[in-house]
Amino acid sequence: MSDGPEAGRAPAPATARSRRPLLSPALAALLEELHAHSGAVYLLHPEEPVLEMAVMAGMPRAFAAPWERVGLSAPIPVADAVRERRLVWVSGEEEMARRYPRIAVVLPYPFALAALPLATADTVYGAVFVTWPGGHPPELTDRERERLRAGCDRLARAAEENRPLGREADLLAAPVSGVAGTLGSVEAARMVARLPYGLVSLDLHGRIAFANPAAAELLGRPAGELLGTLPWVSVPWLNDPMYEDRYRAALISQHVTSFVALRPPGQWLSFRLYPSTTGLSLRISRARPVAEMAGPARKPGSGPSRLVTISQVLSLAGALTEAVGVQDVVQLVADEVAPAVGSQALVVLGSQGGRLHVLGHRGYPDPRVVERFDGLPLTERTPGTHVLVSGVPAFFDSREQLWRLYPDRHWDTPFAAWAYLPLIASGRPVGTCVLAYAEPHVFPADERAVLTSLGGLIAQALERAQLYDAKHGLAQGLQESLLPHSLAPLPGIEAAARYLPATQGMEIGGDFYDLVPTGPLAAAVIGDVQGHNVTAAALMGQIRTGVRAYTTVGQEPHEVMRSTNRLLADLGAELFASCLYLRLDPVRGRAVMARAGHPPPLLRRPDGRVRVLDLAGGPLLGIDASATYPTTEVSLAPGSVLALYTDGLVESPGVDIEDSLVDLGALLAEAGDQPLEHLADALVRHSAAARRRMDDVAVLLLRAHGAD
Repeated sequence: MSDGPEAGRAPAPATARSRRPLLSPALAALLEELHAHSGAVYLLHPEEPVLEMAVMAGMPRAFAAPWERVGLSAPIPVADAVRERRLVWVSGEEEMARRYPRIAVVLPYPFALAALPLATADTVYGAVFVTWPGGHPPELTDRERERLRAGCDRLARAAEENRPLGREADLLAAPVSGVAGTLGSVEAARMVARLPYGLVSLDLHGRIAFANPAAAELLGRPAGELLGTLPWVSVPWLNDPMYEDRYRAALISQHVTSFVALRPPGQWLSFRLYPSTTGLSLRISRARPVAEMAGPARKPGSGPSRLVTISQVLSLAGALTEAVGVQDVVQLVADEVAPAVGSQALVVLGSQGGRLHVLGHRGYPDPRVVERFDGLPLTERTPGTHVLVSGVPAFFDSREQLWRLYPDRHWDTPFAAWAYLPLIASGRPVGTCVLAYAEPHVFPADERAVLTSLGGLIAQALERAQLYDAKHGLAQGLQESLLPHSLAPLPGIEAAARYLPATQGMEIGGDFYDLVPTGPLAAAVIGDVQGHNVTAAALMGQIRTGVRAYTTVGQEPHEVMRSTNRLLADLGAELFASCLYLRLDPVRGRAVMARAGHPPPLLRRPDGRVRVLDLAGGPLLGIDASATYPTTEVSLAPGSVLALYTDGLVESPGVDIEDSLVDLGALLAEAGDQPLEHLADALVRHSAAARRRMDDVAVLLLRAHGAD
């Protein structure tokens, strides 16, 4: 038996590779038609709500590394385009920073972007984005929109006719050969060699394809050692992410960029990059002392060595701040962290009661492989328990290395390398993130440092998520204890109720409902206490208890409301509440109602017609201790349905409440003959589907059957 969450099977590739390229030629044609300089095609995973980059054109895939694999819920243009089935247009860096700050943090350059879904009338296959230089006009022309849609239609048809599609080779301009003679003629090469300043040709990846003698002299390396290398890798004093940032800025914006750098011990050099869609030309010359120059200047060795890694960390940090619960953290790590570091599977571990606890996992086809380790004592000698207890990361480049350190365990696993990252927050271990690799994987020092840093980000998100889940569980328990566990049976009345917490935040709500049998009669109440906190919930419980008590002693509806209002005023809670109280008489087919600032109920008659009941009423409870509450008597014939609800069902920013009531009435008219439980589900689904709920929702439905 295997002995850790790293035991399992490597996940199958999300999509099969196409035998002949279909997407890349269509993407290339689209970019040419639009005069765009880069773009990419994403395909929708067949089994997960995830978009995976199938092909990229015009720039290195590393530029989009944080978004090679993204969830459909991610706040990025291609995901928005698929979810909303529309064109998403971002005109420049200011709009990008406002609408998509996670992208702007990683790519703070002037460029415009358009994203569209790849879809037929019935099926969504993926998405495409294209980018233009920063000088693009702020709006797309009609011609560009038409060609974008036509190109996406072609791509969608290709996806429909040639399924399954998969990843294809990226479209980058072929690098220029690295010898002087390839410039076209011997004389041209001689001319470039005579120039007093350095000339370097970079391909789209930033690799040196040509360097004249002056460039080699200024960089301090023979030309033969420079060819095929990245300047910020082969030239030690250029090993600063700021310099690579200038290359990225030039390539993405297609604008000329420049910087100055200090060549030890004291020579300042000026670098100017001229971009095109096939690569960049770099001009190097001696510069004036840095104090006399404008523009960015950096001393060598003043920062990390890889900007792409830093950009990924920035993106992942932004993503992790959006995680709410523990499972959100696990999903974000699976969707964004694991693909960025090349991992094929992951497990997040925690501890509880001295035992290992599996908080979540992805990439294991058989969940039992991981779940069997849930509850393993922390005293067991496994890498997972060791890292969790010690807080020290562990990296295993191969199975053999793992076997040497843990010879007493039998490792039957298709994975070949592992990174065990301690998740330390607030000075204590909160868990371990295990990243598994399908092939042997060497972890150099800089990669270990980056992975350990990612572990710190994940730990902070996990600590917040665990606190959230604990608080949310407490809130739910309190909320459930304050609401009736079941509805009391009423004579001649069928009832159903639903309660949905707000989707924003996790605080306790003040919505309540109740049914009180009183012999041949019955009472129903629904209300909403102002606020979303423990105080509101406690006050809600007191109001519900008060209403039940006043009903039991036989007070009339207007007296129940008046007594409850005085109770709320006497408590001095400085919170208000809306309320709707009904005295039901199924024998006479009547209902007497009193209202305190609550949304009006809807009545569906037996013939299917629906109307909003215009009830007399008084102010919110708790405002005026001397307020009175007039009553209204309503006919309640057998087969009638009363729909009582709180404002969360019908109120939403930017939506007129009258329109919401019309929609709710139409739904009640159409579905009112269903069993009451089904009707209640339909009403709350309507609330959930229509918008993101900003408030709690309580619904109480009553159907009259007449006297038993």
